[in-house]
Amino acid sequence: MSGAHLEPLVKSASALPRAPKNWRTSVISAIFVGFVIALVWSWLYIDMTLSTVFGGFSDIWNLILYMFPPIFDNFPEALRTTLETIWMALIGTTLAVLLSIPLAFMAARNTSPHPAVIAVARGIIALTRAIPTLVLAAIFASSVGIGPFPGILALGLHSIGMIAKLFTEAIENTEATSRDAVMSTGAGKWQSILTTIIPQITPSSVGTSLYRLDINLRESAVLGFVGAGGVGFLIQSELRGLDYQRAISAVTVIFVAITLIELVSARLRASIIGDHLFSPSKQTPRSMARVASDQQKISTALAGRQLTLPWTYERVLRASVGVSYLVMMVVAFATIDMPLLSAFSLVDDLAKGIAQLFPPDFETAGSELLKGMLETTAIGFIATALGLVIAIPLGILTARNIIIRRVVITVTRGILLLIRGLPELILAVIFVAAMGLGPVPGTLALTIGTATFMAKLIGDALEEVQQAPREGVSATGASRVQEFISAVLPQALPNLVSQTLYMLDVNLRSSTVLGIVGGGGIGFLLISAIRGYETQTVGAIILVIFAIVYAIELLGAFVRWMVE
Repeated sequence: MSGAHLEPLVKSASALPRAPKNWRTSVISAIFVGFVIALVWSWLYIDMTLSTVFGGFSDIWNLILYMFPPIFDNFPEALRTTLETIWMALIGTTLAVLLSIPLAFMAARNTSPHPAVIAVARGIIALTRAIPTLVLAAIFASSVGIGPFPGILALGLHSIGMIAKLFTEAIENTEATSRDAVMSTGAGKWQSILTTIIPQITPSSVGTSLYRLDINLRESAVLGFVGAGGVGFLIQSELRGLDYQRAISAVTVIFVAITLIELVSARLRASIIGDHLFSPSKQTPRSMARVASDQQKISTALAGRQLTLPWTYERVLRASVGVSYLVMMVVAFATIDMPLLSAFSLVDDLAKGIAQLFPPDFETAGSELLKGMLETTAIGFIATALGLVIAIPLGILTARNIIIRRVVITVTRGILLLIRGLPELILAVIFVAAMGLGPVPGTLALTIGTATFMAKLIGDALEEVQQAPREGVSATGASRVQEFISAVLPQALPNLVSQTLYMLDVNLRSSTVLGIVGGGGIGFLLISAIRGYETQTVGAIILVIFAIVYAIELLGAFVRWMVE
C-alpha cells in the first residue's frame, strides 16, 4: 500500500477522540514535579555539594577513630542515667496510652457522640503530633524546672498524636456486624463497645504502644540536651568538654539498652499481631516447630473440653512480658526523681508557662525566623530524598522473598539495627563535632536515620506483595530483574509513596530541633529564645513549626488518598 493510500487512514486515526486524561494522574504528577523543584531549591539553599557530603564523611570517620577505645570510668553514671532514660520512656508511653484511649473513642466516627466532639478530638491529636518532643521538653523544663518530670510530660503529650491517631483508625476499621448483633439484644452503647470493639482493637493497640515505646526510648535519650533528664545531659557534658572517649562510652550504654529493648519489643509485637503465624517468609524452622507445638496443645485442650487455654509458648511469652512491665513500672516510680503527689501543684506553673507564649511575637526574630523556617524545610526535603536513595537498595537486601542468600539478609538487617540504635540527635552531635556548625552536618545525620528507618519499611512492604503476579511473570521466561520491575515494584509503589511522605513529615519535625546542637534549622533560634526567656518569640516559633508540619501532613494525606 502506497503512502497516498495510508494518508487518509493516518488523518482519520488522529481525528479519533482521545480518552479523557485522568485528573488524579495530573495532580500526582504536579506534586511530584513540585517535590523535585523543592529538592533542587533545598540543595542550593543550604549550599550542599558532593564535595561537602563525601568530604564530610571522611571527617566523621576520623572523629570516630579518635573516639575509640571508649573509656568506661563513667559507667556507673552512664548506667544510672540510661535507666532514668528507660523509666522516662516507659512512664511517658504509659501516660500517653491512658490519655489516648478516651481521645480515640471521641475521635472515631463509629463511637463518638457528636461531630463537634470528633472535630475537637482530632484537632487535639493533630496539635500534639505537630510539636516535636524536644521542643515540648524545653518549654516544660523552663516552666517546672529541670529533671525527668518535664521529659516525661513531653514524651506523654507528643506520643498522644501518634497513638491516638492509630487507635482511632483501629476503632473505625472494626467489623460492625458483631456490634449490631450485641446491640440487638438490648445492650447499651458502651456495653457493645466493651464486648465487641475493644477485643478487636486490643492486638493492634498493644502493637502500636510497643512501637511507640521504641520511638520514645530514642527520643528520651536526648531530652537531657534541654535539661529534661536522661542520659543526654551526660553525653552533652562530655562532648562540651571534648572528652569524646567518655562520651562514646555513654552512647554505647544507651545504644545497647535501646537495641535489646527493640529486639524484645519486636518479638512481642510479632506474637501479639500474629505476624509469626501469617508471614511464611519470616518463619524459621524453630519458630515453625513452636507453632506446631502450640497448635497441638490447643487441639488437645479442645478435645478434652478444658475451660482454660493451655500455657503455650506464645502465651508464656506474653504473660512474662506483662509481669515484667508491671515490675518495671513499680521500679520506675520508686527510683526516678519525679514528684508524684506534688506533681499536681506544678500544673499552675505549667499553665502559666504556656500562657506566656501568647500572643506570639513575630517581629523580634524577624528575618531570622524566616531563615530558620526555610533552612528547616530544606533539611527535611534533602534528608528525605537522600535517605530514600540509600534505603531502596538496603530495603531490597532485607526482603526475604526477594533475596535468596540468607547471609545477605541477616548482615544487612544487623547493620540497620545497629545504626538505628543511635538516636538522630546524637548522630547530629557527632557530625557537627566533626564538620562544624551548619545545616550540612545536620542534614547528613538526619539522612542516616532516615535511610535505616525507611529501609525497614521498604523491606516489609516488599515482603507483603502477592506471589501470584510474580509467578505469572516468571512463567513467561522473565529474569529475576524483569520480574521485580514488572510484578514486585508496581505492587510496592503505593506503599513506597506513602512511606516517603510519612518520612518527610517526620523529618520536618526532626529538623526543627537539629539547631539545638548546631545542626542548622530553626532549632537554634528556638533554644536561644527559650534560654533568653523570650517566651512570646518561642510562641511564634512553635506556631511556625506547627504550620510547616501540619501543611505537609495535609499534603501527605491528600496524596495517599489520590494513590488509593
